[in-house]
Amino acid sequence: MSADISDLTIQYEEDGQLLVKELDKEVLTKGAWATVVFRYQNWSRAKNEFGKEMFTIRRYQKRNGEYAPKSKFNISSADQAKKIINILEKWTKE
Repeated sequence: MSADISDLTIQYEEDGQLLVKELDKEVLTKGAWATVVFRYQNWSRAKNEFGKEMFTIRRYQKRNGEYAPKSKFNISSADQAKKIINILEKWTKE
């Protein structure tokens, strides 16, 4: 957990091996509830390399001065992200 929203990350390491590499992040909302979008890659043990770029939207609740993860939605591909973008663009034009 983190007290500062800028310190939130999904980067993850185990036994000295980076398994989730955070490529970028954008904070959508701040406050008691924070929403952050991350761009990341997972390490593939089989291929011995990082896989395709993926995206996740995470919600955090600030309690006792610390942000705690509450929910997440993973976007598994650029194609799925583009479909979501197209739908949201269509809906927000109405």
